[in-house]
Amino acid sequence: MKLFGNWSYPTAIRFGAGRISELAEACTSLGIKNPLLVADKGLANLPITQGALDILEAAGLGRAMFFEVDPNPNELNLAVGVEMYRTGGHDGVVAFGGGSALDLGKMIAFMSGQTRPVWDYEDVDDWWTRADPAGIAPIIAVPTTAGTGSEVGRASVITNSETHVKKIIFHPKVLPSIVICDPELSVGMPKMITAGTGMDAFAHNLEAFSSPHYHPMSQGIALEGMRLVREYLPRVYADGTDIEARAHMMAAASMGAVAFQKGLGVIHALSHPIGAVYNTHHGTTNAVVMPACLRFNRVAIEGKIEQAAHYLGIKGGFDGFYDAVLEMNDSLGIPKRLSDMGVATNRIDELTEMALKDPSVGGNPVAMTRENTAALFQEVI
Repeated sequence: MKLFGNWSYPTAIRFGAGRISELAEACTSLGIKNPLLVADKGLANLPITQGALDILEAAGLGRAMFFEVDPNPNELNLAVGVEMYRTGGHDGVVAFGGGSALDLGKMIAFMSGQTRPVWDYEDVDDWWTRADPAGIAPIIAVPTTAGTGSEVGRASVITNSETHVKKIIFHPKVLPSIVICDPELSVGMPKMITAGTGMDAFAHNLEAFSSPHYHPMSQGIALEGMRLVREYLPRVYADGTDIEARAHMMAAASMGAVAFQKGLGVIHALSHPIGAVYNTHHGTTNAVVMPACLRFNRVAIEGKIEQAAHYLGIKGGFDGFYDAVLEMNDSLGIPKRLSDMGVATNRIDELTEMALKDPSVGGNPVAMTRENTAALFQEVI
């Protein structure tokens, strides 16, 4: 089967190997004449990034790049990026890379024409209406990992550098106008990043599927997203040059981000504060806490997980699904506990307060309290 297509749900997605070659044409179609490519530090000098800049330069679009992107981007990174965007006279953003670069690139485009602090646009009530939509630059997203799905999201996660709290900044126009999903760009991902980002995609689909909110479209997408990860993540982990598996994983990542319109839950409520305080890899953190979170929610999701297990070809209902997650983690070299990633128990009270304020709490099928959340942190650390 040829894995190639043009998709318009949830936005225009150009999917297929080699489609990075269409980057300059995508810019032109959006009226972008002087794009700023935003990538993280690790990608800045890699051939895939320089190749993208070559494509832009050959079309007369320059080769401007901003790469001061931290693993958990904050408002300081954002301010420097917006300044470069404005002083360079740029008229659009190419967000290129993993979740950090995609999130920050989207925010640079968003904040390029705003006058209020970024925190004024947090995803609370209708705060997004405070933004001037005319001041949001056009965005092209080019994922190079298969995890966050930020390329199809209407929000970005930005960490407050002073409080270490992750905030979700939302606006409908933050959704990229064009996405180029080229699985060849993800071939060079190290095994550890392949595993962590892949389990991030699985977590997004799992939590969306488990959420009690009503969204049948997301429910179906989440179910197939889980199947794709279960089938193709082990393959791509074993052979990073497997383009078919890379493509399916890239699709699963986008599917997870579409699906979690239905909600996230306890996995992300725990991983967001852990990542903000300890700077751990988000997807790997999700994978570590996932088994305990499944047990935490069992009373409310056992029936749903039995359905998912049947669809995924897993025998044994909830217990079989749970064992399959443990086996997948083990096969991918995921740590058993957060202490193996440098997380300590001396800040559990602080982490608990942060978790209970996280927006993901509202999508969890079991009510999170100070007591059960603190106990859960103790368990996963």
